[in-house]
Amino acid sequence: MRKLLLLCGFSLIYSLSWGQAIEQAEPDYIKTIQFNGNTEQAQLPIIRLGESIRLTFDDIIGDESDYYYTITHHDFDWTASDLSKNEYLEGFDDVRIETYENSLLTLQMFSHYMLTIPNRETRRLTKSGNYMIHIYNYDRELIFSRKFMIVEQLAGVQVGIKRARDLNRIETSQVVQFTINSPTLLLVNPKQTVKTLVLQNSDHNTAITNLIPQYTLGNELVYRYDKEATFKGGNEFNSFDNKDVRAASNGVRRVDRNELYEHYLFTDVPRKEQVYTYNPDINGNFVINNINSQRNQNLEAEYVWVHFALQYYDDLDGKEIYLYGNFNNWNLSEENRLRYDSESGSYKTSVLMKQGFYNYKYVLLNPDGSIDPGGVSGNYWQTENQYTVLVYFRDLGARYDRIIGWGQANSTTINNN
Repeated sequence: MRKLLLLCGFSLIYSLSWGQAIEQAEPDYIKTIQFNGNTEQAQLPIIRLGESIRLTFDDIIGDESDYYYTITHHDFDWTASDLSKNEYLEGFDDVRIETYENSLLTLQMFSHYMLTIPNRETRRLTKSGNYMIHIYNYDRELIFSRKFMIVEQLAGVQVGIKRARDLNRIETSQVVQFTINSPTLLLVNPKQTVKTLVLQNSDHNTAITNLIPQYTLGNELVYRYDKEATFKGGNEFNSFDNKDVRAASNGVRRVDRNELYEHYLFTDVPRKEQVYTYNPDINGNFVINNINSQRNQNLEAEYVWVHFALQYYDDLDGKEIYLYGNFNNWNLSEENRLRYDSESGSYKTSVLMKQGFYNYKYVLLNPDGSIDPGGVSGNYWQTENQYTVLVYFRDLGARYDRIIGWGQANSTTINNN
């Protein structure tokens, strides 16, 4: 009971201090956070009511520390919803993560933690909407948190990807248009009760959240914006594959062995002035893989120092260059910031990463705090991107925002109509 009171007090302070819930980035000893629902690759989980989510992570201290989790429910804008815990959670949270294993035959020792929800204690999440899972240590310090969404499929969402009609953006941008069809749920006053979230490759930093229906056709809400629903196309992600830790392979130029293996990638160059070239990617995601694994990839994959280098000659004028992708939850951290190396004439950084296949890109952080995702690699209308549209609904007098439908489309189907 004392532990529960301490945690509730901490959670209240956290909520009142921040208002809008923000994901807590993990400390440097927590690595390879994989969070997924029904997808093979780790990415922002979007699941239907009754489906499961799975969270895994490594603690490279490797001392089998105790970690606990709590789950909170949030409205569309990520403020805490008015629901009490027992209204959206059947069972308990504030539970220790019981399943973990230690690494096998790796140079870097680590403990690998695994959590699946529902489980014996957290039996069911009963409401749709925005959720966040928080991981705490034994001293009730928040270690990291991650967002996820639960959908009750009451509305159909048809999504189409178009080229921009504005000639100034037609070569660089992609437009998301969609319709919402709700045959069983009456969407009263939709300009007030319906909100939408449009994501490109599960990256919340570039999400579009301010669209309202333009008009209604029968039971359909129609969103056929151009400028307001435009995303920069970006470019295909850079990638490397180091599933064979001892040999140079896709993207890896040289391998060294010190206390740990060190992989030096080929030096990247800006692609924003180049002609677009299709190169299949996994839209910023990553997959853990050790070609020599005998039993369990997650326990037998090595941790490797990966050295990135970028030749960039433009004047940064106060901007900074960062590595970017799902491997770091689309966050800009000091570890992922590139610094100029005068000896090689390039920008460099080194990141401790688990063996596997990784997508990444370089982005620019502007002095005003905004991110320019295409500042190094460019923006092209042909780029393959995955788009997701989530539909939120709060009926008149309701106490929380439901997610009543979602749809997806890929820009490989882009057209001009």
